[in-house]
Amino acid sequence: MAHYTWATVFDTLSDKLQAALGDLRGRGRLDEEAISRAMREIRLALLEADVNFRVVKSFVARVRERAVGADVLRSLTPGQQVVKIVHEELTDLMGSGSSRLALSGRPPTVVLLAGLQGSGKTTAAAKIALLLRREGRTPALVAADLQRPAAIEQLEQLGRQIQIPVYRRDSKDPVEVVRYGLQAAVSGGRDVVIVDTAGRLQIDEALMDELVDVRKEARPTNVLLVLDAMTGQEAVNVAQAFQERIAFDGVVLTKLDGDARGGAALSVKAVTGKPITFVSVGEKLDQLEYFHPDRMASRILGMGDVLSLIEKAEAAVAEDEQEEMERRMRAGEFSFDDFLASYRMLRRMGPLKGVLSMIPGLGKQLQGVDVNEQDMRRVEAIVLSMTPQERRVPHLIDGSRRLRISRGSGTSVQQVNQLLTARKQMQKMIKQMGKGRMPALPGLAAQGAEAGQVAAAKPRRAKKSKRARAGRR
Repeated sequence: MAHYTWATVFDTLSDKLQAALGDLRGRGRLDEEAISRAMREIRLALLEADVNFRVVKSFVARVRERAVGADVLRSLTPGQQVVKIVHEELTDLMGSGSSRLALSGRPPTVVLLAGLQGSGKTTAAAKIALLLRREGRTPALVAADLQRPAAIEQLEQLGRQIQIPVYRRDSKDPVEVVRYGLQAAVSGGRDVVIVDTAGRLQIDEALMDELVDVRKEARPTNVLLVLDAMTGQEAVNVAQAFQERIAFDGVVLTKLDGDARGGAALSVKAVTGKPITFVSVGEKLDQLEYFHPDRMASRILGMGDVLSLIEKAEAAVAEDEQEEMERRMRAGEFSFDDFLASYRMLRRMGPLKGVLSMIPGLGKQLQGVDVNEQDMRRVEAIVLSMTPQERRVPHLIDGSRRLRISRGSGTSVQQVNQLLTARKQMQKMIKQMGKGRMPALPGLAAQGAEAGQVAAAKPRRAKKSKRARAGRR
C-alpha cells in the first residue's frame, strides 16, 4: 500500500496559499483591492514553489477574472466563493479527470516507460507492476535498457522482490529485446507488459531514435514519461523536449518525498497538455499512487482528503477486522486491544503526519507540530507490557500494575497514567459517535494515535525560577 508521505512537498505552498486566502474567507463583502492583494500573495507563493512563470501568470489571471465577477461579489459568502474558484483552477491546472491507465481490449496492454537516466525509471517500472498486480492484473517486465550498466540486473532483482517475471535477452538491439519480451509475455499469459527503456544524461538524437524504434515494435497502449520532481522546472523542460519527439500519454513523477517544492506537479500538465498518471512518494516498491488533482488541490488548500483516507483505511485493514471494530465502537467499547489494533492499522496507512493531514480541519492544527513516530512506538510498548486481561479490562490497572507496566515498557508511571486517561477520552468520543456509520473509523484511529502520542511524549521538567534556584544555593 502506498504511503502518502508527499504532504511535505506542498507544505510551504499550502501554508502560503491558505494565508493568502485566509483574509478573504471570513469577509462578508469583497472589493477589488482585497482580491488584488490576495492575487499578489498567490502569485508569489506559486513562483516560490518553482511553478513555471507563464503558468502562474495564466492561473492568477483566470482566478482574478472569476473572483471579480458579479456572481462572487453579490454572493452571501464571497470569500468562500473565491476559495472554491482557486480549488477548481488548481484542479484544472494539475489535470482534471481520471489518471488511470488505458487498458487494451486485446491483451497484453503495453506500458512503455521513457525518461532521462537517473529519473527513477527502472524502479518506477517495478512499482507500477506491483500496483497493477494488486488490482488483479498479471504484469510482466521487459528489460530493454541496454545503455546503463547493471540496469537489467537491477530490474531482475526488483522483479524477484515482488515476484513478477522479468524478460531479458542477451542482445545489443533493444528492438529485438522488446520483440522477445512481448512474445514471452503472451506465452506466459501476462495481460500487462511494462517496458523499461534506456535513458541518457541529456536529450540527444541517439536516445530519441532508439525510443522511436522501440515504440514502433512495442506498439504501446500507454507511453509514460518518468520525471524527477526534485529537478523542478528542468523536469518540465525535459517533458517539453520529449513531447516534441516522442508523444507520451502521461507522466510518472518520482522523488516527491525528496526536497521538491511541487513546481513540476503544478506545471507539467499546463505546459505539455499531458496529465500526471502516477506519483512515486518513497523508495519502497509499494510507495506509488495514482494522481488525483482534485484531492491534491483540497489538501493544498487545507480541506483534507477524506476519499484517499478512506481508501487507505480499507486497504490497511481486512474487511472482517473493520466490521468487528465498527461493531465494538457502535457499542461504545474501546479496550487497549482496540487501541493497539487501530494504531497498527494507522501505521500500515503510512507516516502519521501524512495520514492526519488528510482529516479535514486537522491539517492546519498540525502546522508546526512535530509528529514523532518514536512516541507512538512508546505507546505500543506500554500496551504490550499489559497482560491480556488488563488490555481487555483497563479499569483493573491499579497503582502496583501501573508501576509494573512502566518498568516493563521503559516509561514512567506518569506516561502510563496519561495513556489510561487518553483511552477514557477516546471511549467517551466513541460513545458519542457510536450510532453513525464509520467512515470515521480511519479518523478515529488517527485521533486515537494522536492522543497516544501526547500520552507517550516524554514529560518536560519545569524550569525553576531564579528565586527558587537562589534559595537552593
